[in-house]
Amino acid sequence: MKVLVIGGAGYIGSHVVKEMMKAGHEVTVFDNLSSGLRCNLFPKNDFIYGNILIERDLDQAFARGFDAFVHLAAFKAAGESMVEPEKYSINNITGTLNIMNAAVKHNCKKMIFSSSAAVFGSPEYLPIDEDHPKNPENYYGFTKLEIERFMNWYDQLRGMRFAALRYFNAAGYDPEGEIRGLEQNPANLLPRVMEVAAGMKSGMKVFGTDYDTRDGTCIRDYVHVTDLARAHVMALDYITKNDKSLTVNLGTEKGTTVKEIIDAARKITGKEIPSEDVERRPGDPACLYATSKRAKELLGWEPKYSDVDTLVKTTWEVYR
Repeated sequence: MKVLVIGGAGYIGSHVVKEMMKAGHEVTVFDNLSSGLRCNLFPKNDFIYGNILIERDLDQAFARGFDAFVHLAAFKAAGESMVEPEKYSINNITGTLNIMNAAVKHNCKKMIFSSSAAVFGSPEYLPIDEDHPKNPENYYGFTKLEIERFMNWYDQLRGMRFAALRYFNAAGYDPEGEIRGLEQNPANLLPRVMEVAAGMKSGMKVFGTDYDTRDGTCIRDYVHVTDLARAHVMALDYITKNDKSLTVNLGTEKGTTVKEIIDAARKITGKEIPSEDVERRPGDPACLYATSKRAKELLGWEPKYSDVDTLVKTTWEVYR
């Protein structure tokens, strides 16, 4: 199939492009390079420099004729979204509607969307399944949930079949070492640990060591970015074969503590990685992890690279 990957020069997007190519799809990348990197582009792909806020850019891109598209062009910093909601409204919501409208106009009606665990908010039970109540605690999560609602309406009214893939914590890098562009302004734990290990930062903070967990630090569900990318390919196969939309969680079903990530990084890098224990951050739940039972049943998806050592090793290969 001819697939347009919007945001395909970014951290997750470049891994999705690679897996789509491995599956035999003809891939074109659409990106404005605001956070994506030219070094993440593959020579065999067409590249369109464009902005999802410029309707003409999208119209000209979709006019080339695509069978499906992947949307990975949202802003994703939860903290920033609470300070600059306008920025997230314009890019995430208006930008997505621009994409969907251009796709419908040009009869491209298969959509793979990178949604987020942020749609759930604090867990009412664990592991989190797809039917868990949706109460986003930040504006970023709200935008993702609203986009899911838009997609449901476009499915009903325009026949646009979609897959909403609710990521938990994307981590790691291409195990084959082809993708090496560092994520821009990372907010997640593992890149921050690596920045300290690589000497880019002098130390790091651990927010809260008195949680009711196995070592007192928060538990999060870290999923290798290649495992997430594989899910995009499987989801496209599913909606193509079944002519039906789906929404699934993508997680490891167990979770890893902050301390376990740092300890693994110290062992693998051989670096001291100084850390300071500080007070909890407001709004940080003790545990967040998902069941991926539905993804396994419908897509045959299981994480292959999401053990702690692989997450750390593949990231260190890039940062060192």
